[in-house]
Amino acid sequence: MRLPPAALRRFAAASALVTTVDVATLAGLALGGGATVVVADAVAVTVASAASWVVHRAVAGTDDPFDRVFDRPAAFVVIAALSGALDVAVVGAVAGAGPAGGTGRMAQGKAAALTLAGALRLLSYRIALVGDTRRTLARRAARAAPPGDLRLTVVVPAYDEAGRIGEAVQRIREAVASVHADGGAEVVVVDDGSSDATAAEAVAAGARVLSFGANRGKGAAVRAGVLAARGRTVAFLDADLAYPPVQVLSLLQEVEAGWDVVVGSRRHPGSLEEVRPTLVRSLSGRLFNLLTAVVLLGRYRDTQCGFKAFRSDVAQQIFSRARLEGFAFDVEVFHLVERYRLSLTEVPVTLVAAAGSTVRVGADAVLMVGDLFRVRRWAARGVYDLGAAPAATVGATPAGRAAADGH
Repeated sequence: MRLPPAALRRFAAASALVTTVDVATLAGLALGGGATVVVADAVAVTVASAASWVVHRAVAGTDDPFDRVFDRPAAFVVIAALSGALDVAVVGAVAGAGPAGGTGRMAQGKAAALTLAGALRLLSYRIALVGDTRRTLARRAARAAPPGDLRLTVVVPAYDEAGRIGEAVQRIREAVASVHADGGAEVVVVDDGSSDATAAEAVAAGARVLSFGANRGKGAAVRAGVLAARGRTVAFLDADLAYPPVQVLSLLQEVEAGWDVVVGSRRHPGSLEEVRPTLVRSLSGRLFNLLTAVVLLGRYRDTQCGFKAFRSDVAQQIFSRARLEGFAFDVEVFHLVERYRLSLTEVPVTLVAAAGSTVRVGADAVLMVGDLFRVRRWAARGVYDLGAAPAATVGATPAGRAAADGH
């Protein structure tokens, strides 16, 4: 069996130490010091809370959003007081409020108290962190204009899309023609190891094309395109154009208005669906969105909408450290937005009918859930910290030549 990462071992050791301090203080005061059980437990949880603050701050070592409660003294004190009061109440109810009559009932009471108070503490931490995260996401910072030779790059991941990639590129180019005339625009197609003429068709339609030698996954394709982008705003959408490409202009407008990240949401009140997804796909999508709570704190309505845009510097910051290559890469992106304290807004989209999809609802759902826990593990290990070495390079080679002006 693999040992947990060093950071997780330190955190587990810190938690065990705090629990030991709590139990030992209770036993010492109630059994050896003559204090009543309630008084002894009140002192014990106070000492343990102080120890928890000191020890966990010392071992945190990463900028994981889930650790930020230890950067908020007021919230920590309130949560410690509430969970401590519950702990004392449970111990008193089980063991009695007077002097300890024996270790049995006191041990039973303390075991129940640790469980219930621990659950309350975790829930309260999450509520506090969710509020803090959402306030950070909504806070646009004044920044200089992002770098880039062009105003906009649209990245399109593609796998065996020879039948429609040419038309898709043409429609995107038409949709962003006004941007091309005012600052410049490019379409970057990333051929994810296709077995057909996807790359050639995209080049013929005027796209700049990058190609993988073998199929790696949507996350890898989007990452390669984003890291190679020349636009000051970088957007991506799928080759099936399930979201009409003219909507890219709304993403661009929001990024240029000051948002670091702009994401489409099918569950935004202003969104329209001209075609309804199947019941299985809809239910699996909603279930997966609920499961993202393992990793995310922002309570997003739709993590998997394939329609997002970024400032170029923010895109480089995020995608140079992203690791997932499959369909769950969106969740990793959201985690990195939270981790780096970036701003984000959700915008409505129109979903239209599109033929075909490379998503396998059953098999890919299992892989995506596994990826959630990989992100959580990497986050706790600190591999996403800004001080850590970037994880990703472009990893794809140019295919043919696109239009000379990049549009």
